[in-house]
Amino acid sequence: MGHVIGGARVDGAGERIDVLNPATEEVIDSVPAGTGADVDAAVAAARTAFASWAATPVDERIAVVRRISEGIAKRRDEIAATVTAEMGSPIKFATQVHASVPVATSAGIADVLDDGFAWTEECGNSLIVREPIGVVAAITPWNYPLHQIVAKVVPALAVGCTVVLKPSEIAPLTASLFTEIVADAGVPAGAFNLVHGTGPVVGEALAAHPDVDMVSFTGSTRAGRRVSEVAARTVKRVALELGGKSANVVLDDADLTKAVKLGVAGCFPNGGQSCNALSRMLVPESRYDEAVELAVAAAAKYTVGDPTDESTRIGPMVSATQRDRVVDYIRKGVEEGATLAAGGPERPDGLARGYYVRPTVFAGVSPEMTIAREEIFGPVLSILPYRDEDEAVRIANDTEYGLAGAVFGSDERALAVARRLRAGQVDVNGGRFNPNAPFGGYKQSGNGREFGRFGVEEFCEVKSIQR
Repeated sequence: MGHVIGGARVDGAGERIDVLNPATEEVIDSVPAGTGADVDAAVAAARTAFASWAATPVDERIAVVRRISEGIAKRRDEIAATVTAEMGSPIKFATQVHASVPVATSAGIADVLDDGFAWTEECGNSLIVREPIGVVAAITPWNYPLHQIVAKVVPALAVGCTVVLKPSEIAPLTASLFTEIVADAGVPAGAFNLVHGTGPVVGEALAAHPDVDMVSFTGSTRAGRRVSEVAARTVKRVALELGGKSANVVLDDADLTKAVKLGVAGCFPNGGQSCNALSRMLVPESRYDEAVELAVAAAAKYTVGDPTDESTRIGPMVSATQRDRVVDYIRKGVEEGATLAAGGPERPDGLARGYYVRPTVFAGVSPEMTIAREEIFGPVLSILPYRDEDEAVRIANDTEYGLAGAVFGSDERALAVARRLRAGQVDVNGGRFNPNAPFGGYKQSGNGREFGRFGVEEFCEVKSIQR
């Protein structure tokens, strides 16, 4: 695997970064450790390609985006197998989510432009014009390697921007498959470029580069702060999709069995390695013990094991570092007085290799505990009691994050509580994912939005022409 700069593969002359299979702990491939010179070359290629690509008729760009969507669909099984191998997501989830949702989100971008996106509008004596912002640096994470690439690269290309992508060095192989799909779809050389490497080297070089007009970053809040600091030197636009500590508020008139079952499902998918995981479950004091019992029973159905097995629901954490981080949080929860209702820090039985963690449920959690405040990014659920609806909303909002949330209860009441939550997206009674609705956070969960019309507008400059 190599970089792709100006349409050519570049293997790199320096060190390489090994890619490990987290289930076997074996090296399965490697990518070049990109340098500042690689970034300069990729940005130069994107800058050179920008004028021509921006001037390409919208209908032609829409056709390219549809071919990207079709290309992802055709290679679904290969993509799913690659995601499973490089980051450990169970193959069933990798097929149904990692390799399938990007088909819908990319097609949704084409639909937005096809359905009469307002490139121009009148405002008194002014003509308002939307134009591509320019060269975009897309820096993407390991937990949803294709999903996050598509969320950034496809709308940027669709509006006429050119792109330099830096995927996570932990799970970079899916990005190489996407590069092939982009080339097959007819994206011209230089309009899309790929540079592998680490955040401190390649990521910071992109964020600081004077010829990069925008950085779109998904990752931890800590890393997002650093991207903002570096990018501020050149006053470029920065879009951030960062961490979360999302609350699932179960009201006293909810179907408790359904609410807990779907709440556990919202915490554990992808091994809990999701920024929008419903990692805090808030339930009425009067139904607390029942909710804990239901959560323990639900967690018991999340089989941990070989991610290539169709029956596995939780694979390994992506790396030894991530496994150790999750285990440390579980131990911290015990130390601070929470009750282990299920799971724990011990290695799951029968798994001698791989970065596995037991699906864990904590009861007796109070809002000030570390496990109720910090993003764990693993299969760890904290269940908190509340006295009344106002306290539930206060606890849910008492966090530096604001990415997602959920509410279960009678429809009108649940909707009213959803409006009170300070989060970018809230599911009511198990509302399903909408690939065209805006995705992004409040507070330290970031800024900017992805998907649909909102994702398209993110990559546009707005000009007013007075007449």
